[in-house]
Amino acid sequence: MKGKWAAGICPRNFTWVIRDRFAVSERPGGFGASHRKVRREEELLWLRAQGFDRVVSILSAPSNLSAYTIHELEWGHHPIPLAGDRKLALKECYFDLDMALSAGRKVLLHGDELGDRVMGVVAGYLCWSGRIVQGPAAISAVEHLLERSMGPDGRSLVADSGPPS
Repeated sequence: MKGKWAAGICPRNFTWVIRDRFAVSERPGGFGASHRKVRREEELLWLRAQGFDRVVSILSAPSNLSAYTIHELEWGHHPIPLAGDRKLALKECYFDLDMALSAGRKVLLHGDELGDRVMGVVAGYLCWSGRIVQGPAAISAVEHLLERSMGPDGRSLVADSGPPS
């Protein structure tokens, strides 16, 4: 591939949580009916060109995982249940993020879209990791960072996060 597309394209709604270390976006290639394989390939090329080496998915299905392997991106898949006890799934996701970031990895976290669920996981991780002490402060920080309000589903994920054990 030559020209301006050789380095790929930035995923939609890409935002740094921790500059040059930890970012969020919607699912590479888009979500639902708008998902396009060509777009996914271009976005994965961009992630590799930017030095990302780990992708963490909170999707319920194992979508895109084989594409991450093809693009030599290590991945973690931590489906966060829509209802019921989500504490174990959140804890596993937070341990994955923490281990990758502690090892100096460059990490992208995504759901289908950049909405309440991703926002709640990010705010919960910031509390769980001790980067921000209180849930309301983490929620406010993530809302400011992503320039959108967090709804009840995201806020309940923060409440379910708890401290590391």
